Amino acid sequence: MDWDAPISGFCPRRFEEVRERFSADRCNDGSGAAVCVIVGGEVVVDLWGGFLDLEGAAPWDEHTIVNAFSVGKGLLAMLALQAVEAGEIDLDAPIEAVWPELVAARRARLSLRDILAHRAGLPAVRKPLADDAMYDWQRMCGHLAEQEPYWEPGSAHGYHVNTQGYLIGEVLRRATGLAVRQLLRERLTEPFAADYHFGVDDSQHARISPTHSMGEGLTVEEARFAFPPTGDAEHDVMIQHVYFNPPGLSGFTTVNTAQWRRAVIPSTNGHGNARSLARVYDAYVRGRAGVGSALRAEATRTQAEGPDRVLGRASRFGLGFQLPFPGRTFGPGPDAFGHFGHGGCLGMADPAHSLAFGYVANRPGARFQNQQTLGLIEAVYAAL
Repeated sequence: MDWDAPISGFCPRRFEEVRERFSADRCNDGSGAAVCVIVGGEVVVDLWGGFLDLEGAAPWDEHTIVNAFSVGKGLLAMLALQAVEAGEIDLDAPIEAVWPELVAARRARLSLRDILAHRAGLPAVRKPLADDAMYDWQRMCGHLAEQEPYWEPGSAHGYHVNTQGYLIGEVLRRATGLAVRQLLRERLTEPFAADYHFGVDDSQHARISPTHSMGEGLTVEEARFAFPPTGDAEHDVMIQHVYFNPPGLSGFTTVNTAQWRRAVIPSTNGHGNARSLARVYDAYVRGRAGVGSALRAEATRTQAEGPDRVLGRASRFGLGFQLPFPGRTFGPGPDAFGHFGHGGCLGMADPAHSLAFGYVANRPGARFQNQQTLGLIEAVYAAL
């Protein structure tokens, strides 16, 4: 099919390769996406295009938003760092100071630093949960608080795919008195006119693009085969629960439902556009988002690196941010940081270039090495 995908927005001649790569991706499969780049506080690229539906009937427009999945973890990190900078919570104090139920004697060393660095040992709920449990904030936090960790906190790391949002969000709720949805709005998105949400009001659902890559046509049971048994029963149950406890936790069969869109699942179901991500990362990297230079530097120092107990490969984290390592970079800048979402959505910054970048798509590609995202980043750096 000849998609003839509409591309709109702003892109000067200097960044024409960014437009060409963005347009080629949209014309290839009819998907919809947006990309935004800010350098030194100046918007140099702001493009959107393609379609909301795979039939090419409804175009993606300037106000379209989409589920960006784990990209939200970067914004969660900023909210946590703001609270640390403001003295509302200590980065290294025992977490029992604000959430005593989370800490039994066996977990006395758990800190906010551990949670941000995916070292908490709580990447999944052990107890099998009902289908809709993920929509009940108190129930999810209660189960995480009462269970044994999968490893001693601080002794190892494993990507807390879906649970990090509940853990950070509940710590922040208890420390600040504000739910994470309200914190995001008051401390990040409203101050910087960013269209990004943990929980989307029903009145705004019409402008959400459906997501087309969450295993259309598959049942949750069929999706589980993406994580075959290894022979280590404890590990295998943990991995299944990371992604599928409750069954729709990662978005399989749920991502395009009204219930999912209105829910607050901060690690996984944040909705927004590329411009919002670039604006927030620009404010953060230039010191305008309530986090001082010393804490920003600490946030991009390695907090966890090496074999990841959940991903089964190497990973590297700062304080809530993914950091570059061989096989997953944010371009040539060694000091760049940010967070990818499912299949290539990305919010990132590079302080050396005063660069902020946002990319979202409704039909993301490869989960780990997404060539569309990497090609856009390559084109951006080539123009600098």
